[in-house]
Amino acid sequence: FEMDEDEEDKEEDVLSMKSRAPPAGSDPDTFIYMKFMKSHCCYDAIPTSSKLVIFDTSLQVKKAFFAMVANGVRAAPLWDNKLKCFVGMLTITDFINILHRYYKSPLVQIYELEEHKIETWREIYLQYSINRLISITPDSSLFDAIYSLLKNKIHRLPVIDPASGNVLHILTHKRILKFLHIFGCMIPKPRFLQKRINEVPIGTFKEIATVQESASVYDALSIFVERRVSALPVVNEEGKVVALYSRFDVINLAAQKNYNNLNMTMREAVASRAGWVEGVLKCYPHETLETIIDRIAKAEVTTDTQHRRTKQLLRGAKPHPKHNTTTKRHKTGA
Repeated sequence: FEMDEDEEDKEEDVLSMKSRAPPAGSDPDTFIYMKFMKSHCCYDAIPTSSKLVIFDTSLQVKKAFFAMVANGVRAAPLWDNKLKCFVGMLTITDFINILHRYYKSPLVQIYELEEHKIETWREIYLQYSINRLISITPDSSLFDAIYSLLKNKIHRLPVIDPASGNVLHILTHKRILKFLHIFGCMIPKPRFLQKRINEVPIGTFKEIATVQESASVYDALSIFVERRVSALPVVNEEGKVVALYSRFDVINLAAQKNYNNLNMTMREAVASRAGWVEGVLKCYPHETLETIIDRIAKAEVTTDTQHRRTKQLLRGAKPHPKHNTTTKRHKTGA
């Protein structure tokens, strides 16, 4: 096949890194990925085709979450028609916080979910959070995007065109990792990728957040709120992992209209999931970091050989960015 000019330029840029020596005193392995991320802008990581849903803040909260389920998205930028600008994001975390805050019993309707508008929820919730939209420009480097995600402890970063004010994409850790995978074969492979997962200083190895099969969905929501984790291993009485319950599973309560019955057990909640398959994808502490990263899009926990101990995966740390780098704009096909 033939590459277009953009792809040829990108390959030349990436391959040229192999001949550049890292700064004196720096870790060559760290330099590889750092340079890669600084040499590519956020626009590069935007897929050729993707779905973006935008909500007006005057929309009812319940309708917004139903729309998220219908479109299979996990977050949506919020447009304030009075201010004529984007003011925030509506995410699954908001749905969890609303349910956790206002749920009383299966016999009591959650008025705040049924009747509140997004702007009403924001007025209440923003008393306890940052009242600003954290975003990035398409010309900003991926290094800056990673730094912003980590610094602000957020999972989604809107890419906003400063000229038009339009949201182009919502950048996530997963999307950046996928971009790295697409072009990772063109750069030297860091040696730390060959280390076993129990040898590298990342991940959670103590006080793992889990939820019992017999616990209620509300108990799981409480753990999500308190521990700020993205998924919970569901364990039986023997401590064996039997399923994984993620934040995204919570939004399915809206699709199934089960959000008024948070007293159901985790066993029931897992069994009621659409397309549920018995068991849980996993990897093992003796496997290499490279192997686990390759599997991370599907697997969210690791276990030992007895399936007893669970380890939530991969919180990488990045150095503070020193400068911005812009490049040509071209898309990945993934």
